[in-house]
Amino acid sequence: MMRVALPLSTLMLSAFSGELLAQGMEALTMTPTEEGGQTYTLSIQILLFMTALSLLPGALLMTTSFARIIIVLAILRQALGTQNTPSNQILIGISLFLTIFIMMPVFQQAYETGLKPYLEEKVTVVEALEGVATPMREFMLGQTRETDLQLFADIGGIGEIESPEKVPLSVLLPAFATSELKTGFQIGFLLFIPFLVIDLVVASVLMSMGMMMLSPLIISLPFKIMLFVLIDGWALVFGTLASSFLV
Repeated sequence: MMRVALPLSTLMLSAFSGELLAQGMEALTMTPTEEGGQTYTLSIQILLFMTALSLLPGALLMTTSFARIIIVLAILRQALGTQNTPSNQILIGISLFLTIFIMMPVFQQAYETGLKPYLEEKVTVVEALEGVATPMREFMLGQTRETDLQLFADIGGIGEIESPEKVPLSVLLPAFATSELKTGFQIGFLLFIPFLVIDLVVASVLMSMGMMMLSPLIISLPFKIMLFVLIDGWALVFGTLASSFLV
């Protein structure tokens, strides 16, 4: 017998919609505002909120500092040669906490300009979304290269960008992601060089001693870990990552 498992959110939404219909309430009601906009009923707002929650992981990767941090930490682990230490879960957790630390001023501004007025019922949903998007947009513009913006503007047929403030989100999001990837690999390359030098020195010494059958990684690993610990490498890396987002 085949069992069909429905997501919990779908079941909750179906039960909520059934209750509205049983009470004779309209599922969709649009009310015009004095400014010429429109407001929607609570059921539509809940549906939009649940949809936004499903898109939250993608938004975390595309609009925050998470991508750059996780790329640098993954390259650093590869340079150290410690294989799965730290584990992927630890790297993701560290990246998440650093992202919260770096993005906290932006999140606070988004709360003050968008979410707080909406909770106090001073603005509509559309105005609240615009208030939340404004500080996020400023953050992404500050971290995006003009060449990347112009690249996606040309691909999208927009042409010459008059000012960064007029760049649409459809162009800003991929340009920001491209800039973050480029910056993350640049920082990772600079971190990789000292450990690569240690590997080359150890390999040369082993070759000169005729110990060609011995893997250089076995000998160089303790030296790389010792060097990284002595210079307080984790603090330097985290401090560099945090300061790289200062505009």
